[in-house]
Amino acid sequence: MAIAIQWLGQSGLRLETAAGALYVDPYLSDSVENIHGPEYRRMRPIPLRPEEVDDAAVVLITHEHLDHCDSETLPALASASPECRFLAPYEVGKTLSGFGIGPERIINPREDWISLGPGVEVHPVPAAHPLVERDGHGCLRYHGYVIDCGGRRLFHAGDTSPHEHVIEAVQALAPIHMAVLPVNEFNFFRSRAGIVGNMSVREAFALCEEIGAETLVPIHWDMFEPNCVYPEEIELVYANQYRSRIEAGEPPFALVFEPPEF
Repeated sequence: MAIAIQWLGQSGLRLETAAGALYVDPYLSDSVENIHGPEYRRMRPIPLRPEEVDDAAVVLITHEHLDHCDSETLPALASASPECRFLAPYEVGKTLSGFGIGPERIINPREDWISLGPGVEVHPVPAAHPLVERDGHGCLRYHGYVIDCGGRRLFHAGDTSPHEHVIEAVQALAPIHMAVLPVNEFNFFRSRAGIVGNMSVREAFALCEEIGAETLVPIHWDMFEPNCVYPEEIELVYANQYRSRIEAGEPPFALVFEPPEF
């Protein structure tokens, strides 16, 4: 069964699985602009209103930052999809409780496979944002997720810089068929502005090769002008870095901006 995937912008995904609709880090509001000012106006329109999301079976949250764990999106989504469960790091679970989401709906997953329904499993892995960190309970503060749908595996990195712990954890869950990686690089000027960046385009390419993914979907490049990367830049680096392999018909992985069926 092919899995339809919709990119929601920033880090958000919607997967239509055998276990129902699975959402990852949906940001479906203007919260960041409302809090941080007009320079953080959305560059992409809201694809659907959170109160319209009445089909969510599970929502995966990678960490507590507003563009991943949104105080306007998640309560409205929880109300529209009353059977939906939320998987999140332990500290994020407390934030979800503060949104009015009942504790029976919140799962703080261990670092192991968790069944979401027939043929669908998810495995949390570390994310380095910018370091791999654990809270006082020994739980990861930042998650990525490997999602297995009938043997096909998608790695959603969340927000992360390259890190040996991330690479080792994902390699242990091979094969990875699709990697969804942030490319809004960490740099001095973004750091000075209070922006916690992620890996660069070149680092994302190298990580994709190391984990042996067949397809790379770059994310976290499209939403806010101070934290964006231009698709032409991503494509140019790919075309030049892998020119000889592309010309030989043997690119190391496919680069796509809209996730194909999975």
